[in-house]
Amino acid sequence: MLLCSVRGCRMPLVREGRRLLCERGHSFDIARSGYINLLQPQDRRSKHPGDAATVVAARRRLHDRGVTAPLLRAIAEFAPTTRGDVVLDVGCGDGFYLANLGRQTGFDAHGVDISIAAVDAASRRYPECEWVVANADRSIPYANARFSLLLSITGRMNSKEFRRVLRDDGRLLVGVSGPDDLIEMRRTRHDRVSRTVDEFAREFTLGRRHRVITVAHLDAGAMNDIMLSVYRPSRTQPAQGSQVTFSLDLLLFRPV
Repeated sequence: MLLCSVRGCRMPLVREGRRLLCERGHSFDIARSGYINLLQPQDRRSKHPGDAATVVAARRRLHDRGVTAPLLRAIAEFAPTTRGDVVLDVGCGDGFYLANLGRQTGFDAHGVDISIAAVDAASRRYPECEWVVANADRSIPYANARFSLLLSITGRMNSKEFRRVLRDDGRLLVGVSGPDDLIEMRRTRHDRVSRTVDEFAREFTLGRRHRVITVAHLDAGAMNDIMLSVYRPSRTQPAQGSQVTFSLDLLLFRPV
């Protein structure tokens, strides 16, 4: 399913021991933790693209506290999966959503993210999934029409590439932050649904939508983890525990 990411190649990759090879001789090693790094120098804007290890660790602690469990349950109920599904999570982060959904039904799970720290963390905790480092904003390193379900949970939105790797009868589940997400910290509301629907309008049509909202009472440590995880909070120094709202708009698309 994987394609060579060397510019101008795009040949299928075949596993040979601890590496993957294409017909043209391009080779990619498999990391000790199990992930595959297909990120090319021209596909990165910085020396260490994507989420840093500190951000990945902060989000992992929030998952482990159960803060995101209601969001996971909502996703599972909104877009049910079966063992026969082949699922790709684009912008998978540390793999929490993909891996836990996969463990519920046993589908074939694949995740891609530009952050080596995130993908390494995912591969160490969830070895049953395939984890790949790549820049999905430019291209997704998988062959055409391979997936029955694509996930993009507060992640990337590459509509042309999403359509290319998704089967004609497949589904695309997009999760965008709701207007009240972290409202106690942001102080402003932004509705991202219309912009997201417009982003996918040429390749997809919106079938269903659902908004999930949950409130958590967090201590100072968890609040600091949120600060590490959020890119543009309006506050910078939460001094104590607080009530925090989490909101996610779930949008289920079908290919046009």
